[in-house]
Amino acid sequence: MAIPAAAMGPSALGQSGPGSMAPWCSVTSGPTRYVLGMQELFRGHSKTREFPAHSAKVHSVAWSCDGRRLASGSFDKTASVFLLEKDRLVKENNYRGHGDSVDQLCWHPSNPDLFVTASGDKTIRIWDVRTTKCIATVNTKGENINICWSPDGQTIAVGNKDDVVTFIDAKTHRSKAEEQFKFEVNEISWNNDNNMFFLTNGNGCINILSYPELKPVQSINAHPSNCICIKFDPTGKYFATGSADALVSLWDVDELVCVRCFSRLDWPVRTLSFSHDGKMLASASEDHFIDIAEVETGDKLWEVQCESPTFTVAWHPKRPLLAFACDDKDGKYDSSREAGTVKLFGLPNDS
Repeated sequence: MAIPAAAMGPSALGQSGPGSMAPWCSVTSGPTRYVLGMQELFRGHSKTREFPAHSAKVHSVAWSCDGRRLASGSFDKTASVFLLEKDRLVKENNYRGHGDSVDQLCWHPSNPDLFVTASGDKTIRIWDVRTTKCIATVNTKGENINICWSPDGQTIAVGNKDDVVTFIDAKTHRSKAEEQFKFEVNEISWNNDNNMFFLTNGNGCINILSYPELKPVQSINAHPSNCICIKFDPTGKYFATGSADALVSLWDVDELVCVRCFSRLDWPVRTLSFSHDGKMLASASEDHFIDIAEVETGDKLWEVQCESPTFTVAWHPKRPLLAFACDDKDGKYDSSREAGTVKLFGLPNDS
């Protein structure tokens, strides 16, 4: 059996071919100017602050496109929205209505007032922060676990536990298409150009469909085990996948080849996020730290310490601030009680 490219280290991929590492940015040449600059910044901004958000664990955090608000979705069946004020998050509202856990949420790509939540109650809900109301509830066929909004803002895709992905018109709130897959669907995402749709699956593959035709384009054997998460970088040059083999692999969008791997985590990679400039990649797992890597070299830039497994990470769309949420326990009073906090890394040490 051929070993998937992503299962090998960058050196095994060779130094030739599209997207391969140029000699001057090989890992042995010492830190780049960007790494040194960001390390200098984080030395003065390494504070993590936590903010009460929910009465149970937080599954998902996401920033609005303008970076003014952070939303969180929780096992407590609610979503919360915070305003970012200087160096802290201030809770603006709690959004109730779902009858089961809110497993994932995302914002409209260009309207900073709208976000959508996916829940185990077989619905998705679109919310407007201006009115703090649910403007649409769309019934779906199964318990929803993952959701994304197309880059053009016109379509919402939602995946459920039965591996059905439903494409919903964001204006009419009606289903436009539905696809049943014969494999375990994990995370889903459009590419930045909106003309392809990507799914990570339980067999370690990345499945790529044309959009809107939804015809299979390619299936990439990305990892030897379950491929869990996928994220596209804002510049459109790369996407990254995280897997149960504890590897993060970085892919060239145009060539669909693995450019390099990040292997500092020891547990399955649950969540990924690119920084606004596309130069940093945060990845997290059950390891008690979040790895921050320089994308172009794979070098470790920083690590954010945490006391428990991390479920979700999200870089701010304009600043080097990282929101995240962990499997917190409220140790002060009851070590079995979930705390439901949202955390923010990158704050000034003296704040």
